[in-house]
Amino acid sequence: MKASANEALSLAEVSRVVEMAWEDRTPFEAIERQFGLNESAVVALMRRTLKSRSFKMWRERMAGRVTKHASLRHPRTQRHRASHTRQA
Repeated sequence: MKASANEALSLAEVSRVVEMAWEDRTPFEAIERQFGLNESAVVALMRRTLKSRSFKMWRERMAGRVTKHASLRHPRTQRHRASHTRQA
């Protein structure tokens, strides 16, 4: 489900974006494909959603993290999917 610039995300979608943004192995490109939010939109959402100290911790954690950008990942890096998202 993608959100246009004019369309607000539901609380459940915001929660999922925050969860995906905190995950080390979920690239920003995956968030963009699923929700239509590029990296700067995710940063803005995190800034609005998280407490200020939590946002600062998240930004420090994401700074320079290769796994958050698909283009910087090693080609052999396995794509990680949470067990609750696996298809049968």
